[in-house]
Amino acid sequence: MSESTGGTAAPQPGTMPESRMSKYRWVIVTLLFIAIGINYIDRQMIGILKGTLQEDLKWTEIQYANIVFWFQCAYAIGFLTFGRVIDRVGVKIGYAVAFTIWTIASIGHGLIHTVTQFALARFVLGFGESGSFPSSLKAVSEWFPQKERAQAVGIFNAGTAMGPIITPLLVPAITLAFGWRAAFISIGIVTALWLVAWMLMYRQPEKHPKVNAAELAHIRSDVDQHSGEAIEKISWFKLLTFRGTWAYALGKFLTDPIWWLYLFWLPDFLGKSYGLDLKSFGPPLIAIYILADVGSVAGGWSSSKQIQMGRTPNAARKTTMLLCAFAVIPIVFAQFVGNLWGAVAIIGLAAAAHQAWSANLMTLPSDIFPKAAVASVIGIGGTAGAIGGMLMTTYNGYILEFFGSYQPIFIVAGSAYLVAITVIHLLTPHLKRIPIEKIRVG
Repeated sequence: MSESTGGTAAPQPGTMPESRMSKYRWVIVTLLFIAIGINYIDRQMIGILKGTLQEDLKWTEIQYANIVFWFQCAYAIGFLTFGRVIDRVGVKIGYAVAFTIWTIASIGHGLIHTVTQFALARFVLGFGESGSFPSSLKAVSEWFPQKERAQAVGIFNAGTAMGPIITPLLVPAITLAFGWRAAFISIGIVTALWLVAWMLMYRQPEKHPKVNAAELAHIRSDVDQHSGEAIEKISWFKLLTFRGTWAYALGKFLTDPIWWLYLFWLPDFLGKSYGLDLKSFGPPLIAIYILADVGSVAGGWSSSKQIQMGRTPNAARKTTMLLCAFAVIPIVFAQFVGNLWGAVAIIGLAAAAHQAWSANLMTLPSDIFPKAAVASVIGIGGTAGAIGGMLMTTYNGYILEFFGSYQPIFIVAGSAYLVAITVIHLLTPHLKRIPIEKIRVG
């Protein structure tokens, strides 16, 4: 079927010149960026409010770690669930369901009165939020050719730092004026507007009236010939037999916990080390996450630019990731920095390196697997990352409860990426693409 017939995305005469490519794919990635930002506002609020909640609900460091643990447990379960659901029902419906669940859970935080109730609300939040990255990465695989994917991922992944930039500005102000319950409820209600925009604006490229033939040809320039095969023929267990699945999963297992560390314990570290509180830790946190945003976009741009210049995706991704692994190492010394802004610089560099690393790590499933399997592989990797986060959360809680020092925690944070890039390269030395015939069942 030609692009000008059958209800495809070719514009009507006079609506857009065919010689000029539309750019609606960047509108889609902006929607994804906003959603990730909302996700991380909801996620980071517990870290920002840790002292306030600890005083009100009377929890210990270990109880706090347990609350984070159950969030990550639900996240692990949900990643597997949503990966398969999104591959079956599509990005539009899958993301809408996930967003609805986590928004209701976020509002529910403002209605609880005990530690157990808070942990339950956090569990439901984790389950809903687990649908965000499989949806976003699947959308990128549908809307962008390989040479632009890392850049697109870097842009939407910057939302993981934009959310934490907004949170210390917004949440303390609402909390000081109206209380912490109002912060959870009001933010949940306002951010629900994104769901309306998503349902109105998202469609597959070939069905979208804002996408002309030139943009559709660009998006489909490296499309898999068999990407339209029936999704139900792809076995989740079959995916576990491929090294590419394990490379991605172990990369997530080793490095996702470090970002959890920043989200849930960084305000506590700054408070205990430099005497900051709800009114004063905003500027340092904002500075760290601005650096993280720069890292996310720069990391995605770097490997995409290298591919456009003729380097293989294998060389471009891994070179960028190796540089990131070295840039994280100075965080090992953050505990010993006597100056607040010196510590902010070290942690900010590590956060930027993590985001640049993630922008490239998260493109590996679409580099290796056909589109029909991408969300399922991402789900497996997300589960592995959440399990790693659960283990490190438990470790953090006991270290802080019994030793009161972040040094053993920062040693893990500084070394994880070098281990991860070594594992990834050993498992996938060439990032060789797997044809769908090897994945289908029957």
